[in-house]
Amino acid sequence: MNYAQKINSNPILKLIGQVAGQTETYVVGGYVRDLIMDKPSKDIDIVCVGSGIDLASKIADRLPGKAFLSVFKNFGTAQIKFDGQEIEFVGARKESYRSESRKPIVEDGTLEDDQLRRDFTINALAICLNEDRFGELIDPFGGQKDIKRKILKTPLEPSITFSDDPLRIMRAFRFAAQLKFDIEANTFEATQKNAERLVIVSQERITDELNKLILSPNPGYGFNLMFHAGVLEHVFPEMVRLHGVKTVEGKSHKDNFFHTLKVLENVALTSDNLWLRWAAILHDIAKPKTQRFDDKNGWTFHGHEELGARMVPQIFRKMKLPLNEKMKYVQKLVRLHLRPIALVSDVITDSALRRLLFEAGNDLDDLMALCRADITSKNNIKVAKYLSNFDKVELKLKEIEERDHMRNFQPPVSGEMIMEYFRIPPSKIVGEIKDEIKEAILEGKIGNNFDEAFELMKHIGKKKELLK
Repeated sequence: MNYAQKINSNPILKLIGQVAGQTETYVVGGYVRDLIMDKPSKDIDIVCVGSGIDLASKIADRLPGKAFLSVFKNFGTAQIKFDGQEIEFVGARKESYRSESRKPIVEDGTLEDDQLRRDFTINALAICLNEDRFGELIDPFGGQKDIKRKILKTPLEPSITFSDDPLRIMRAFRFAAQLKFDIEANTFEATQKNAERLVIVSQERITDELNKLILSPNPGYGFNLMFHAGVLEHVFPEMVRLHGVKTVEGKSHKDNFFHTLKVLENVALTSDNLWLRWAAILHDIAKPKTQRFDDKNGWTFHGHEELGARMVPQIFRKMKLPLNEKMKYVQKLVRLHLRPIALVSDVITDSALRRLLFEAGNDLDDLMALCRADITSKNNIKVAKYLSNFDKVELKLKEIEERDHMRNFQPPVSGEMIMEYFRIPPSKIVGEIKDEIKEAILEGKIGNNFDEAFELMKHIGKKKELLK
């Protein structure tokens, strides 16, 4: 089949073929896969039999002034950013690997050599850009057929592919989640056999693939495959420990691993926020450590939200995730994820709502989204009841916020005002006065305004005999 008509819609591909002249040049990999699947793709990989850097330089010279060329001589590659697209250029190459490293020995090669080193048949497709063969598909491993069958399969014997570069194991599960493809039986078995080889891959590269999986349309599906392959134990053992159901005196708890996957899937239906999805993954992460059984209440997980929040920095550090506001956001949602559920009752106090607004701040909407996703019962009536109660909670939160302005609330009287009024230096008592004012506002004893807060400050100071 010829794809000239399809690739003609992107004028830069035709230009590359014209500039290449007699140098064999192809668009390869994900762009071709997505073209066949009628999916949009901004990233373009170009392979030529020769110098990719030289070809990229010639192309950049022919493009208008907004084209930006980057050359990476150590890797023999170049990149052009133009019109919202990123075009990578590399010379065709063949690779050989040593067992102790995923970094290959690279030599110049043919298109066939280049296709052999690809991870999956669906990514080993190439379309010729040379004018005399423009649009011709080169598919030596049946990648087009595998796209139709929705199958992930390696070009070479799968154990060779995964042993050479174990990161391809992670890519298998990532592509399965992104494309909703099955992993062919021998390929899946090879992920199991080579999972221990992931030890030679940097954590940054593993986490990058993990994040792409988490951001996919079907992250729960990818994690489920990884779990059954035994790969998740090597990548994220804390998550695997959620798996399992214990029964005592006929009482069982739910499998918290599969519950977590369902919560993640629910969040993925409503948000593409990576960090909200991480909060879904980690919201019950401490349940194995807090699991208890007693005759009266059955299985309990008291304090799992607080312990889980304390585990977040450890996991982020281990995973090489950012130890910044993103981590604090996830930590906050893990710590607070039970709070809205606790408010789902006929009697909701304004004080409890104020405290939730105060603690959640601008992340309240995301917290409520996580809590809604956390309702995973198979009892549809129970789910509907909880979601209806959440509607009531959100309505009351909106009313409280409009009236009391509690979101990201700061006490109307600052520490500086307290020190200036009572003529005292920075000390523990300043913090105590601020806390007492804050508590009075949260409890509804005074309004969230300067006048009432200032009067209370004076009253507290009088009690503490600060006024001489």
